[in-house]
Amino acid sequence: MAIRRFSEKNLAREVLHRIRGTRNPRLKQVMASFIRHMHDFVREVKPTEEEWFRGIRFLTDTGHWCSGERQEFILMSDTLGVSMLVDAINHRSGGGATESTVLGPFHRRKAPLYPLGASISKHRGDGVPCRVTGTVRDRSGRPVAGAELDVWQAGADGFYDSQKGKAMNLRGIFRTDANGLFHFRCVRPEFYPVPHDGPVGRMLTATGRHPMRPPHLHFWITARGYKPLITHLFVKGGRYLDSDAVFGV
Repeated sequence: MAIRRFSEKNLAREVLHRIRGTRNPRLKQVMASFIRHMHDFVREVKPTEEEWFRGIRFLTDTGHWCSGERQEFILMSDTLGVSMLVDAINHRSGGGATESTVLGPFHRRKAPLYPLGASISKHRGDGVPCRVTGTVRDRSGRPVAGAELDVWQAGADGFYDSQKGKAMNLRGIFRTDANGLFHFRCVRPEFYPVPHDGPVGRMLTATGRHPMRPPHLHFWITARGYKPLITHLFVKGGRYLDSDAVFGV
C-alpha cells in the first residue's frame, strides 16, 4: 500500500479518509464536519504551540469543574450562544407561537404541585412578593385547560435553591383552569450572574463580557396533544435584557 505524503493542505483530507469506514452514517456526518471545521480553524488562526496547549488546558480545566451539580461545558455552550442555536434549530415554531428557550441548569424534577393562587416562596427573605397571572392558549388563540406549568426562579440573592441546598423553594407546578387561566405568587425576579468562578468566568472576563442574566421566570408548559414549551417570562425594562450572558432573551 502506498504511503500518503502529508501536507498542510491535504492533512484534513487524509483524516477524513481514515474515518471512511464509520458504520453509523450520522456519526460519520458529524465527525467529518467537525474535522473539516477544526482544520479550517487551525489554518485560519495559525495558533502557536503555546496557544494550542493553553486551549487544551482550558478544556481540561473546564472538564475538571464539571460535577453532578454543575456542568461547566454546558455553561460554556450557553455563554457562546451555542445552546440557544441548538434550541432554535430543534424548536422552530413559526409565527404565532411563544418562542422556545434553553432549559438552563437549575430545573429540578418532582417540584411540588400547588393549587392556583399559591406561593412558590417559602421564606420571607426570598424577595419582594409578586403575583403572576396569564392564560395558556394554542396557536389559534383557544385557551388550553389543564395545561401544566412547571415554574422556577432565583431569589433576590441571585441563587436558585439547588445552589444553596437540597430543599425545594421558589419552584412549583400549577395547572390551568377550565378557561386556560393561571395565577400564582412568587417573588419579583431580579437579575443575577451565571456561575463565573471557573474557566467560563475567566473566558467572559478575558473577552470583556459580564456574566449577568436579566430578571426572569422559567416556564416548562405541557398539555396533552401539544408539544412542550420551555420559555422565559422577562421583566419589562429589566437590566441586561440587551446583553443576556446566555443569549436567552
